[in-house]
Amino acid sequence: MDRRLLGLIAAAATIALVWTTAAYRLPQWQQAIVVQLGEPVRTVADPGLYWKIPIIQTVTYFDKRLLDYNAAPRELLTKDKQQLVVDNYSRWRISDPLQYYRTVHNEAGARSRLDDIIYSDLRENLGRHTLREIVSDRRSDLLETVTQQSSEKAREYGIEIIDVRIRRADLPAKNEQNVFNRMRTERERQAKKFRAEGDEEARKIRSQSDKEVQILMAEARKQAEITRGQGDAEAVKIFADAYGRDPELYSLVRSLEAYRNALDEDTTVLLSPDSGFFRYLKDVD
Repeated sequence: MDRRLLGLIAAAATIALVWTTAAYRLPQWQQAIVVQLGEPVRTVADPGLYWKIPIIQTVTYFDKRLLDYNAAPRELLTKDKQQLVVDNYSRWRISDPLQYYRTVHNEAGARSRLDDIIYSDLRENLGRHTLREIVSDRRSDLLETVTQQSSEKAREYGIEIIDVRIRRADLPAKNEQNVFNRMRTERERQAKKFRAEGDEEARKIRSQSDKEVQILMAEARKQAEITRGQGDAEAVKIFADAYGRDPELYSLVRSLEAYRNALDEDTTVLLSPDSGFFRYLKDVD
């Protein structure tokens, strides 16, 4: 093998060595800092191909994307002295790689600091509110406040907290029965209240109905008396007209009605023979 070929091989090996030790590529989803002898010298945020001094300088990569942190469930004390087991999670990202590297160094250190910061703010804010307020619609406002406060505290570590949310908020097992009993007592109290209000309303409706029935009955009796009076007056008028036209016939009809009403086969009547009651019977004889 001649010297020219050996030289080409040596040059290619040198170029390959320089390329692998001096060049580095930064993907779109990452950012990096260049560390020289343990001291960071620059930050690289844009993707592309870059160079560094071999052996002396190293590159540390950090994620640009949103990262998740799921905290372990912990107990908190509410304003009304209720223990609450809160399971929360957060989304965060590295906003300042240099500050991040100098303070927490890596993701494990960042998660440790996030755990302290977020738990502290959750405990402080939830402790100012009752259990009912925490589990109601106000929880979104409370978590927005926690997010802002935690993000301000995490800024000194080069971290930006985007969102803090509660996955679950449960009562400890030892408190569940007490809370259930209080809830049942409250529901029973409300049921009694609604039942009493319903009974009162029913009495009002029943009283009003009875009043209307009495009024209708009185009006009906009044109208019946008026109609009966008018009928009696009309009957008297008819009888008077009939009596005036033929008094003898009228007297006969009235006598026959009296015989029909007063006499039957079991009736015994003791009257004077001169009584007017038998006038027409005598005339028959």
